[in-house]
Amino acid sequence: MTLVFSQLFTGISIGAVLLLIALGLSLTFGQMNVINMAHGEFIMAGAYTVYVLQQIITNAGASLLVALPVAFLVAGAMGVVLEFLLIRRLYTRPLDTLLVTWGVSLILQQLARDIFGAPNVQTRAPELLSGSTKIFSTGAGDLVLSNSRLFILALALLAVAALTLLLRMTPLGRRIRAVVQNRDLAAASGIPTGRVDRLTFFIGSGLAGIAGVALTLVGPIGPTMGTNIIIDAFLVVVVGGIGQLKGTVVVAFALGLMQSLVEYSTTLSVAKVLVFLTIVAFLQWRPRGLFTLRTRSLA
Repeated sequence: MTLVFSQLFTGISIGAVLLLIALGLSLTFGQMNVINMAHGEFIMAGAYTVYVLQQIITNAGASLLVALPVAFLVAGAMGVVLEFLLIRRLYTRPLDTLLVTWGVSLILQQLARDIFGAPNVQTRAPELLSGSTKIFSTGAGDLVLSNSRLFILALALLAVAALTLLLRMTPLGRRIRAVVQNRDLAAASGIPTGRVDRLTFFIGSGLAGIAGVALTLVGPIGPTMGTNIIIDAFLVVVVGGIGQLKGTVVVAFALGLMQSLVEYSTTLSVAKVLVFLTIVAFLQWRPRGLFTLRTRSLA
């Protein structure tokens, strides 16, 4: 029983990481149909924000708390600049956004090498998050959960709740959904679509920065860390359904649980291959993803 719960928590914690890195992409790609290959570099920017702040604020806990809003603003500002200079000219050409943002990602990687160096760097975890918490004991052993993973899970759920409230309960959220569903009609109704696009990109990129802060708790920081996770983020959004936030949440945890269970009986590499093959088979069955937007269109 302890082993089962341990593997389930491992899968949930992997899913929480996947959810954080894919949440911002569910806005910029899922809602705006922009294939942003630089999303991983926005995550990298959030991670390096923690590293820089720890050089200024020596207390690891205080620097982490300060890094969350600062990383959101830094990555969000980068997203706004990218949208204003390049993306706003390419909203009807998604494949062009892929090529342009891929070039931007390479530039940002080289910029990170020039500023911080090519080797990976490590940040200090707060003392409160460096240990583990015992949930319960059985005759077979204790169920112990990592504090850092619990923090990432709580952060992911909080980010989902905040984004859901934003999209469903605020005027900005209603404008975002209106522009996504019918840009021309939204513009004709008086909605400033350009401003809404920039705010949407700011929020999506800012969420990537928060994901970068969380990733400093589970691994090192390097110029290529965005490249290593961007594919996983796209897979979560695509399988969940383009523009479907609930699909992103469900698929992130489902893939995390699947990888954890398969990895236990095989290896990490085999688990990733099997998960990828499962995704391919699923998309053959449901090419539009787990959830789709229902409309009255005959097309």
